[in-house]
Amino acid sequence: MMEKRTPMPVQEAVAAIMEHRIESRMEWTDLQEASGRYLAQDIQADHDVPPFDRSPYDGFAVRAYDTLEASRDNPVSLHIAGDIGAGSVFGGTVEAGEAVRIMTGAPIPDGCDAVVMLELAHDYEKDGHHYIDVKRPFHVNDNISFRGEDTKRGTTVLQRGTVVHPGVTAVLASFGYAEVPTVQKPHIGVIATGSELLDIREPLQQGKIRNSNAYMIMAQIEQAGGEAVSFGTVSDDFDETLSTVQKALHSVDILLTTGGVSVGDYDYIPDILNELGASVHFNKVSMRPGSVTTAASLGPQLIYGLSGNPSACYVGFELFVRPVIQKVLGSPAPHLKKTKAVLGADFPKPNPFMRFVRAELKDENGGWSAYPAGLDKSSSVTSLSDASALIVLPGGTRGYEKGMDVDILLLHSAEGSEWPWDNIVRSYRS
Repeated sequence: MMEKRTPMPVQEAVAAIMEHRIESRMEWTDLQEASGRYLAQDIQADHDVPPFDRSPYDGFAVRAYDTLEASRDNPVSLHIAGDIGAGSVFGGTVEAGEAVRIMTGAPIPDGCDAVVMLELAHDYEKDGHHYIDVKRPFHVNDNISFRGEDTKRGTTVLQRGTVVHPGVTAVLASFGYAEVPTVQKPHIGVIATGSELLDIREPLQQGKIRNSNAYMIMAQIEQAGGEAVSFGTVSDDFDETLSTVQKALHSVDILLTTGGVSVGDYDYIPDILNELGASVHFNKVSMRPGSVTTAASLGPQLIYGLSGNPSACYVGFELFVRPVIQKVLGSPAPHLKKTKAVLGADFPKPNPFMRFVRAELKDENGGWSAYPAGLDKSSSVTSLSDASALIVLPGGTRGYEKGMDVDILLLHSAEGSEWPWDNIVRSYRS
């Protein structure tokens, strides 16, 4: 039998689970398949960018000295000595009174120290030769992109933990990374418990429900950057559940169970953790929904017991599992991003524990307004589809009125937070 459960404050539960260390592993990923992955190493520039002095415009490379006397009324004529296309190099040295037609990105030829943009030069032909007229003076280094002005060789251009997006892909390609050092996605097993669960393909039966939690959690895992591994559904049988858990632990870094964590006759997860000899970090949290959320460790592996109620399961994952996945991946900001919003509707429920209310965000009056989404019960499923944030209401409050300022945690945001909890607690105590 499990010992009496003592509720742990949310911020302490988060801190406890974040102290557990799961080793990150590196793997090489094809650049075209690396989108959304996390870099496992810092990336240094192995050459200067640009790698040579080059022209940022189409135009004419010139000697600035030759243009010093140029004016609208007294243009300077320069003989066009050649052309340089992008990827080409001028073979000689530009002499006094000469110019070279140059394309964007082409190297500045020897002898030149400025570029006249195409629209500022008038080119013409005379006696079988090509010339340009320049009607204003140019100075040394005008319109030149210099070697290394973007990035010097040896500079760290991308840091470990950076998410690969199109801009990052461009940088990696620039430095020749056809294969990218990425953090291997942690393998996260999912077991749904409960004799009442049906496969989603099965027709409904009296007293049964479809197994929505497993699919929801696997989608959350993928969104958080992990690799979900399903171990199916087990009935309310201790031996079957224990066997499935033991099998799963042979191949995953983190194991998530949903259901079976309460105190009913068929809630076996607490007893299974005891049978495994797992160290329980917490088995009850001072929060609604999801107070029975449980987290334990067995060596380097983490085992979570999430509620069987959909909304409670969802919130428990976002608060306690998501940041661990992000930490393994190297994210410097693993928690849900915290910001402020105005409460868009009354929420009269008292809050003996910290409450996380699924909310729909609307951009109103230049800021966020947060509207409680659907039915505020832990068993609610449909409220999750409209939720883009969690409204955070501290314990010990008697309800909130429309128009009050509240803290919110953003769901589905690419940005995260380094550690939001102290600020939340402090803001409500002040």
